Amino acid sequence: MEKEKMISRTQEVLSPFETDQIVRFVKELSITTIFENPYILGILVIVFFFAVIKRSKFVLLFLFTLLSLMALVRYTLPLGAEMTATSMLPFAFGCLGIGAVLIYFIFIKVE
Repeated sequence: MEKEKMISRTQEVLSPFETDQIVRFVKELSITTIFENPYILGILVIVFFFAVIKRSKFVLLFLFTLLSLMALVRYTLPLGAEMTATSMLPFAFGCLGIGAVLIYFIFIKVE
C-alpha cells in the first residue's frame, strides 16, 4: 500500500514536467511573464553577466541554444494535438540546425 502511495505522489509531483505542460508553458511565455517571474529573471541576469562581461563563448552558445529551442517549441510543436511524424519533422530539422551551429562554433571555428 505504501508503495502505491509513493508512486501516486511521484506522479503528482512529476506531472508539471510532461511534454504537453512544457510546450504549453513555452508557447504562453512572453516578455511580461519573464519579467514577472523572479527565478527566470535571475537566471537570465546571471547568464547575461557571464556572456557579456566575461565574453564566454560557451555561455553565448548556451544562450543561443536556449532561445533557439524556445522559438522552435513555440512555432513548430502543436499544442494539445497528438504529435505525429509530420508534426515533429520541422522540430527535428530545427534541432539539427542548432546542433550544426554549435558544432561549427565549438569544434571547427578556432579563434
